[in-house]
Amino acid sequence: MLIIGLILFGMIIGAGAQLIVGRSRKGLDWTLAIVAGLVGSFVGGLLISLLSGDGLEFRASGIIGSLVGAIIITAVWTWWKRRSSDKS
Repeated sequence: MLIIGLILFGMIIGAGAQLIVGRSRKGLDWTLAIVAGLVGSFVGGLLISLLSGDGLEFRASGIIGSLVGAIIITAVWTWWKRRSSDKS
């Protein structure tokens, strides 16, 4: 049950990151939402939680870090896809 919860949380965070970055014009890419949310949650959430001194508990700092990490991953992915399509 925890795994399903983590995937859903990652998907919601990743979808929010896509809306903030501006991918909503083309619709949401749910694969990117899940990947960006999970990786962003792991890297950003863990890093911010540890830096703020919250440890590994579920706190607001971890949620904010998760969103920031997902935004960075989504922005890099969008930039990479544009760069690849411009060369073709």
